[in-house]
Amino acid sequence: MPTKQGDITILDNPIAQELLHSKVPARLAYVWPDGSPRVIPIWFHWNGQEIVLGTPLQAPKVKALEQGSKVALTIDTDNWPHKVLQIRGTVSVQTVDGVVPEYALAAARYLGAESGKGWVEQAKALFPQMARIVVRPEWVGLLDFEQRFPSAIEAAMAGQ
Repeated sequence: MPTKQGDITILDNPIAQELLHSKVPARLAYVWPDGSPRVIPIWFHWNGQEIVLGTPLQAPKVKALEQGSKVALTIDTDNWPHKVLQIRGTVSVQTVDGVVPEYALAAARYLGAESGKGWVEQAKALFPQMARIVVRPEWVGLLDFEQRFPSAIEAAMAGQ
């Protein structure tokens, strides 16, 4: 029996771990100050407990994300059977000098060691400071369309 959706121990599931260490960008959903929803693709780094994002201080999302803002992240595949990791949590934001260390780790994962290093060197030249955005998971869901399905499909399969 799969762990109940919402339980953060789902992050230990092999499929969740596969997605957390993949080259698939996360989709970060947040609310703009005017109340409208936003979703953006973004590189991420999983440190074993939190999702860490790095971004220029001038990025629009930095204006919207305050300490304690609630966000959602999705990391998913585009081939069947789809695998979807959903994370809801609270952010903390801090300004760091230079490049966020986890951003450099993400660059190496997404681009390879050598290209990632080059990308980070360019970022250092462009941005003397960056925002380090940490998402602390509070709710986690996983769909794999083999063992775990959206709730409406599970209810229909159970005859409800």
